[in-house]
Amino acid sequence: MVTLSVNVDHVATLRQARRANEPDPIHAAALAELGGAQGITVHLREDRRHIQDRDLKILKETIKTPLNMEMAATDEMVKIACEVRPYSSTLVPEKREELTTEGGLDVLSAKTRLKSVVAALKQKAILVSCFIDPVREQIEASKAVGADFVEIHTGKYCELFGTGGEGEELRKIIDAASYASQLNLIVRAGHGLNYLNVSSVVSISEVCEVSIGHSIVARAVLAGMERAVREMMEILARTGKS
Repeated sequence: MVTLSVNVDHVATLRQARRANEPDPIHAAALAELGGAQGITVHLREDRRHIQDRDLKILKETIKTPLNMEMAATDEMVKIACEVRPYSSTLVPEKREELTTEGGLDVLSAKTRLKSVVAALKQKAILVSCFIDPVREQIEASKAVGADFVEIHTGKYCELFGTGGEGEELRKIIDAASYASQLNLIVRAGHGLNYLNVSSVVSISEVCEVSIGHSIVARAVLAGMERAVREMMEILARTGKS
């Protein structure tokens, strides 16, 4: 079965809206694990708009499942990751004005820089993933810089879901997952996935993990985090793979 890493960024977004102490993403992560999550993801942004350094450090010490740190490939973030030593780091593009990550990382154009970033992280036994659009050249570049995983950006598929135009985007994801697997890269998928559109993605045989945040946190506001995660886990279990 595909594993689920729950992104708790938006719990911190709600907390930071009032610069308060609650809701605490640490508590949310614990409840997500109780609901069956097999991993926790957080994005420590340069502007600290939601997750804070304190959150990352406490999560590393308290959660029972692998911690995935999404991060820009900057000297500051590399230093923090090497100090905290999460299970994995996912390299993502980052713009200060964006509401959420808008597209995949252009690994191809930054190969020289990213090789040194990946090497520094792996020296601390941190597995490295590149968050990329479903494009073969970006997969090849991810392999070339030394990544262990690729996380395929599913945002465009999710945006088109239900319009009749999602089929072409799903085929791109399927092709990308297959090609990444041929290059011995472990395949993750994420961005925009929710309770309605996730099944087609987890049916792709090469996809081993999905990262979902906003949809689960939105559901948790109404139903509670543990129940929200359990409901997503049930969908993943029902989908299965042939």
